[in-house]
Amino acid sequence: MKRGIVAVLAVLLAVRIFAAGNRAPGAAEADRFSVLVYITGVVAGSPPYELLVEGAQSFAASHANTVIKVYEAGFNQAEWEEQLTSLVAGGEYDLVLGSNPSLPEICANVGKRFPGQKFIITDAEFRGNPQISTYLYNQYEQSFYLGYLAGLVTTSSMPHANGEKKIGFIAAQEYPILNRHIVPGFLDGARRADPAIELDFRVIGNWFDANKAAELAGSMIDAGVDVFASIAGGAAQGLVRSAAQRGAYVVWHNTNEYKQAPGFIVGCGFMGQKKLAEEILADALAGKIIYGSSRTVGLKEGYLDFIADDPDYTAALPQDIRDKFEVFMNDIRAGRISYTAPPLR
Repeated sequence: MKRGIVAVLAVLLAVRIFAAGNRAPGAAEADRFSVLVYITGVVAGSPPYELLVEGAQSFAASHANTVIKVYEAGFNQAEWEEQLTSLVAGGEYDLVLGSNPSLPEICANVGKRFPGQKFIITDAEFRGNPQISTYLYNQYEQSFYLGYLAGLVTTSSMPHANGEKKIGFIAAQEYPILNRHIVPGFLDGARRADPAIELDFRVIGNWFDANKAAELAGSMIDAGVDVFASIAGGAAQGLVRSAAQRGAYVVWHNTNEYKQAPGFIVGCGFMGQKKLAEEILADALAGKIIYGSSRTVGLKEGYLDFIADDPDYTAALPQDIRDKFEVFMNDIRAGRISYTAPPLR
């Protein structure tokens, strides 16, 4: 009798272990879907990270069994891999969601130790790893049309345009997408307005030193720059401060920041990071993610655009510049303007 009971229990236990080990992707005990949003830096002051978190939390709010944990890894890149290893070691998370061009390589290293862990990274390109899926924003394209607007402004008769035909770009750090897509796209777009435009490019060295960004911006204004772009996280606030105090213009990637400095921030791009995060989690929960693949998304797919319906945009720019820029944007959307983004590798 006892021997029969033990045999039944053993069969039931084996079935339970098998079922747990072969559950559908994204499912956990009692259909719990656990997601680690791994932030390589801090959320505050970084629009892509803010939007990623907003999207994940919005998804969780409408899916009762979804649990989101947001972890800020800080700015010491040497610690990111060790931190991520510690976080996933317990097998708590069905998915790690992040947004950073350098993150796929870190995930690949971590994944070697935890072959069941899945990772999805936006703003990155990485192919061939069965644990990782990536989504690359066409940042060359966004920089291209923001650069064209910067070119219209620097060659205009606006109050702070100085006639030097010189635009500026301030970056927190250098990395492949920045060097090969974002900065070249910005200059290429500006030169569609005037081929004689030059670019002054400076690097802060980190993502948080607003004072250093302000110093660089001031030096660049002294050198003739009158329109800026920046990818610098929280440090970009120093650029905005200098531009408003000294009299220069700024075009902004990814989010609506006109209210920061009305009249000085003259154009803002849009990144659909929140929308993409929600769609990624829906697909992950449904088991629809194709791991090992990378997808590029941009203007045509509805994940990048320009924010032209803000009254501060209308107030900042003369009608003739807005008209020229609108024609340019419509031509890009319709495929009438061709460009070639350089390879990332």
